[in-house]
Amino acid sequence: MKNIVSMLDLTNEEVYSLVKRALELKRGKKVTPREDLYVANLFFENSTRTKHSFEVAEHKHRLNVINFDITTSSVNKGETFYDTCKTLEMIGCNMLVIRHNQEKYYKELRSLNIPILNAGDGSGEHPSQCLLDLMTIYERFGKFNDLNIVIVGDIKNSRVARSNYNMLTRLGAKVSFVCPECFKDESLGKVVDFDEIIEKVDICMLLRVQHERHSEHMSLTKEEYHKNYGLTLERYKYLKDTAIVMHPAPVNRGMEIADELVESSKSVIFEQMKNGMFMRQAMIEKIIKDNNL
Repeated sequence: MKNIVSMLDLTNEEVYSLVKRALELKRGKKVTPREDLYVANLFFENSTRTKHSFEVAEHKHRLNVINFDITTSSVNKGETFYDTCKTLEMIGCNMLVIRHNQEKYYKELRSLNIPILNAGDGSGEHPSQCLLDLMTIYERFGKFNDLNIVIVGDIKNSRVARSNYNMLTRLGAKVSFVCPECFKDESLGKVVDFDEIIEKVDICMLLRVQHERHSEHMSLTKEEYHKNYGLTLERYKYLKDTAIVMHPAPVNRGMEIADELVESSKSVIFEQMKNGMFMRQAMIEKIIKDNNL
């Protein structure tokens, strides 16, 4: 595989292989150092978890890391996105990690001769987040088949929802959605009532309300959203003892989830962040091997 840009490009076998390898790395397995390779991180959107966990993963591979800064780059002089990426290839970068606000930006980069890892494309996909979520689920349940999963929140604008829905259903999980009318995405699964499904779910996956992507004004206040669509203290009581609560973060505390529940016994939100570094290690390792770098 040249690139990892879409979950649709990964087979089920490749997904399981990445999940199991990431879990091995978490248990202490080592990667082969590659001090001869250079990687550039191009983040055209803000990021904490994804950007810095990729950086830590890259350093654990002993890669030479180039952190591209859009504010001081020639993008501000009118350089095209393609020309920026091609420049980095020509000066010696061996791979690129890219987050961009344009959906499917990677289609513009097909003529590059170095691999790309997609760190998020607009409202399109987020492969590394999906894979770390799968890792977290598999670590807890040891399977995906027949798990009941509800994805709650800003479905319309969420690349996480799209990637996870497509992959989890493919792996045999049962996925439903809870969201306000303005956040519905008719192309995905059915929308259900949160209070009717809460007792049945194995995984309650919450999504951030992405204020920066809204083309329309959300009429609900923070308090109204939390009451109707958030994981409240009351709803939390109805979760199974074995259920887990997930969130890709950053978390709008008191909106998507009650502040007291972020580090509750059923929450794996911070464990997801920890797993993210190991999964990104596994992804980098796969790209190095598959491209004979």
